[in-house]
Amino acid sequence: MIKISLIVLCGLAAATMLRQRSAALRHWVLAAAILCAGATPLLEPIVPSLQVPLHPSLFGRTVEPLTLVIPVHVTQATEDLTAAPESGFVQRMTAQRILGWVWLAGAAISLSILLVGLGRLAWLAARSRKVVSGPWTEMAARLSRDYGLRRPVLLLQSEHPSLLVTWGLRQPKVILPRAARDWPEDRVRIVLGHELAHIHRRDWLTHIAAELLRSAYWFNPLVWIACRRLRLESEQACDDAVLGLGIEGPEYATHLLDLARAFKQSRTTVFPAPAMARPSSLERRVRAMLNTHRVRTPLTRAAGVAIAIALAAITLPLAGLVASAQSTTASFSGSLIDAVGRILPDTTLTLTNAQTKEKSDLKSDSTGHFAVTSLGAGDYLLEAERAGFATSQGRVTLEAGQKLVRDVVLQVGDLHETINITASQTAAPSTAPPAKPRTVNMPSNPEYDPCSQSPVGGCIVPPTKIADWKPIYPEKQRVAGVSGKVEIDARLGTDGFMKDFRLTAPADPDFVNAAIDAFRHWQFTQTRLDGVPVEVSMHVSCSFVIE
Repeated sequence: MIKISLIVLCGLAAATMLRQRSAALRHWVLAAAILCAGATPLLEPIVPSLQVPLHPSLFGRTVEPLTLVIPVHVTQATEDLTAAPESGFVQRMTAQRILGWVWLAGAAISLSILLVGLGRLAWLAARSRKVVSGPWTEMAARLSRDYGLRRPVLLLQSEHPSLLVTWGLRQPKVILPRAARDWPEDRVRIVLGHELAHIHRRDWLTHIAAELLRSAYWFNPLVWIACRRLRLESEQACDDAVLGLGIEGPEYATHLLDLARAFKQSRTTVFPAPAMARPSSLERRVRAMLNTHRVRTPLTRAAGVAIAIALAAITLPLAGLVASAQSTTASFSGSLIDAVGRILPDTTLTLTNAQTKEKSDLKSDSTGHFAVTSLGAGDYLLEAERAGFATSQGRVTLEAGQKLVRDVVLQVGDLHETINITASQTAAPSTAPPAKPRTVNMPSNPEYDPCSQSPVGGCIVPPTKIADWKPIYPEKQRVAGVSGKVEIDARLGTDGFMKDFRLTAPADPDFVNAAIDAFRHWQFTQTRLDGVPVEVSMHVSCSFVIE
């Protein structure tokens, strides 16, 4: 995985550095990187191995081995991770087997989606009508000569209202939507100019290669980023080719926006083929069309060969690279999530060595991931703090050379409420019975919560008291002039009522009963975490005071 990531990262970095050059050049850089990354596993048995011994004391610091970090999810933040060496080996073997099945399932799903998309394309093509005459065929013949296409292009018109894709290698096909028969000649020229540019550049071949690489490495975010950039640069390179036909940028942008607006009104299925009016890239493409200073030169053969040689020079040594090292330190990484399972970015964690009291502060990144390296072996106290959440504390035991991966789960923080009940020792008690508390019916369909749609966690909607009930001062203690205090912990359920009362400090039983009798009638709105109702801990301090 590391070799693949390095090759893809080189391609992404090169494409970024070439942002002032043409989209065609950037597209070929990314395409060559993806092809080289896909070829790396095939080259490893062929390319001679290159052993790179790494000593731990190299340059006076510890060098970590090139090892794939395998995440093992632990749901309890306070779990002791110390395990016997015998069971550790079994656990590692079990984790590798589980992760192997997880990878296989992800790859199978990704490939299935790709095959289903290809099947749908073939199904639609078989049920589409061939366009053999009229302005479409005349324009296609004219543009094919302009692009120098030698392969015949098959024009198909489907009954789909928004399907406009180009696919196929030996016999390329352009599938047009139902409304294409009514398009004016200038739009026909723009659409065919864009789609035939895909055929001239063989974009469908690189598109499928990228999809296959992403299916195999579906867990690698760099591959996803590279595939997305590849599609974007492909569309922009075809836009440049259309503008090279003599079409003005504002005119092209107007037609593209009209197509996107028309296609948005109907449901569009994603196919494994280039799509001209993809909404996700529309804004950037329109800005590029209207930029008269942008470089739009097509890729030259010399530049293409030079880029391919450069990436091959990186790929071949990496394919044979075998790195080995022994580390005397440990590392700790994982993801910070809330009780619903969503990520908590930009949150501080602290590791404190139990022996030396040395602290290591780290912060979760935008994906909720955290990592710290070069830790000495020993026991550590892990603390994580975030507003609205209880401080998470757990024990972490690290051994020399260990790469520990654990997820840390933060629970919603406790609620606190303080009330004072006063009474007069000399005043006569009221003979009227206290008013019965009013129970409010919770809505069966709560209002839409925007937090429920966000992939980022930590969105807390605190409860609000909607039904109150004051404790009644016990008559025996009032007459005797006795004051007291009750400290109680409880759970606030998703139904808004308190339960599981626990006394946290010794108190007079009469005061305790009076307090709990009142607390049972309290009612709150739901506490919601990321749009999901959750239970929370609640601490109530109730003071009974004689005036």
